[in-house]
Amino acid sequence: MAGVHFLSVELQALQKRLQHEFANPKLLMQALTHRSFSSDHNERIEFLGDSVLNLAVAGLLYEELGDLPEGDLSRARANLVKQDTLHQAAVVIGLPTLLRLGEGEAKSGGAKRPSILADALEAVIGAVYLDAGFVKADQLVRRLFKNVEINPHMQAIGKDPKTELQEWLQGRKMNLPIYRVVGTLGAAHQQTFDVECEIGEFGRAERGIGASRRAGEQAAATAMLAVIKAKQD
Repeated sequence: MAGVHFLSVELQALQKRLQHEFANPKLLMQALTHRSFSSDHNERIEFLGDSVLNLAVAGLLYEELGDLPEGDLSRARANLVKQDTLHQAAVVIGLPTLLRLGEGEAKSGGAKRPSILADALEAVIGAVYLDAGFVKADQLVRRLFKNVEINPHMQAIGKDPKTELQEWLQGRKMNLPIYRVVGTLGAAHQQTFDVECEIGEFGRAERGIGASRRAGEQAAATAMLAVIKAKQD
């Protein structure tokens, strides 16, 4: 177990639950570190993990629901990678007690906050990817969702704003929107994210604010959809 000697018993137990022993345990530590705790936090790894998760889930759905059209597959994926689902998966593998939070965030209940736990889970997926590659990360994602029933009715659940905007653009052969964080507001333990959603073909960007990057992206997508719908009226 090279490199694991400095990990706590709890983190070694987490590795067993993940079924992955880190060659570089520092990646796991960083994945569990919130921005309120240290400047060496998990947001960059979470950004990477979000993409790895989406690819892994897309592959899983392609196999399980291969007869569904693209739009329905997109909605099914949105249901699997939404905050509530990721939050539940994070709780199941015991992340709440392992997060490294600043004092203020810890006192305000950050270890139970769904957005923080969902982001931490994505960061853990990103850390596994960096440590061992996509195959290992894909295997982890499949284990995380092994008890989730995947069936053709999943696409019936309502679309989230990002999915709705993506499908609208894809239906018109347009490029996908670009999301970027343009600012953060508030103290580290109570931060909100100001996110911009840009559509190049429109030459236009709309902004939204949320308690997490994910929530900010959804708010920005909602604002862009409102502009699109207003032009159609």
